[in-house]
Order: sequence, then C-alpha cells, then structure tokens
Amino acid sequence: MDTVRIFRYVSIAEATSFLILLVGSVLRRTSDFDLIVQVMGPVHGALWVAFVALVFLVRGPLAWDNRRTVLALIASVLPFAPYFVERYWLREPVAAAHDKASA
Repeated sequence: MDTVRIFRYVSIAEATSFLILLVGSVLRRTSDFDLIVQVMGPVHGALWVAFVALVFLVRGPLAWDNRRTVLALIASVLPFAPYFVERYWLREPVAAAHDKASA
C-alpha cells in the first residue's frame, strides 16, 4: 500500500478520534464518565504522531510546498481539518496517479 493511501486512512482516523475525544472530554466533565478519554487519549495520540510523520513522507510524492506542509501540520490540531486535508488535498492527486498508472 502506498504512503499517500495510508495517509488518507490515518487522516480520517485521526480526525475521527479527535472528535470522539472531544465528546469524551465533555462527558468526563459533565458526568464523571472518563472511559472514553482513557481509551481514546492514547489512540488519538498515536494517530496524531502518525499523521504528522506522514505529512513529511507524502510531501514529496504530492509535491507540497512549504505553505501546504505547514497548513497540513496546523490541520492536525484542528478538529475537522484532517477531513479537509483528506478530501481536497489527497483524493485528487491519488485519482490522477491512479489514472496515469492504468493508462
């Protein structure tokens, strides 16, 4: 499996884990239910590290300039931004690369 495809999956998983963690944080503060935070905290942390590392690995194959790389890194700390990265910055290049390979 290529790095860009892995980054797509990690991007979606990281954003989803962040949202689950935010919901868990609200539940922890309002109802003393902290199981979600205990489980999702380490999971989200590992996915975040993977997201950041993969930003640097896919930078070359996707021909990202410094600006886009920095924006992708900023996206890693915003709740919905990794969905944006996956949707708009990764799908088109992957589809174009797939079209070239099958031609």
